[in-house]
Amino acid sequence: MTESIKSEAASFFENPDEEGIIEIWTDGACKGNPGLGGWGVLLRRGAHEKTLCGGERLTTNNRMEMMAVIEGLRALKRPSQVRLHLDSQYVQKGITEWIHGWKQRNWRTADKKPVKNADLWVILDELVQNHKVSWHWVRGHAGDPGNERADQLANNGVELARRQSV
Repeated sequence: MTESIKSEAASFFENPDEEGIIEIWTDGACKGNPGLGGWGVLLRRGAHEKTLCGGERLTTNNRMEMMAVIEGLRALKRPSQVRLHLDSQYVQKGITEWIHGWKQRNWRTADKKPVKNADLWVILDELVQNHKVSWHWVRGHAGDPGNERADQLANNGVELARRQSV
């Protein structure tokens, strides 16, 4: 696995007195699959907003989609109520449906093959235990403003990875 490159690693909403649902939009991008990849996150609570992005030199689109969700949840420094918007059915179904069987089968699929991206599924599974997350699939590139911003950030992450590879 390649080293992840982040544009910003600061935490989000450390003040325990702030109330409300945190809205998170995530997206991943890959130029070639595998190839240069990036992930982007938009976090919002009320009027407060934070953006994150990062990338890797040799990765896949699915890994970048997962990294966006992982980094979005890592930015939360206390248990939170989260409304997470993503355009990846792979991530949404993986974390809400498929993961239970994978864990029962020791990270094997129904046909006994190793689960792809198991390293990231383990991290994501651990992170969601700390929060109350509702998962909302949105169609990518269909005009959802949060998804469009996350897409732009993911492409910024690709550019970060590209600059690191020269």
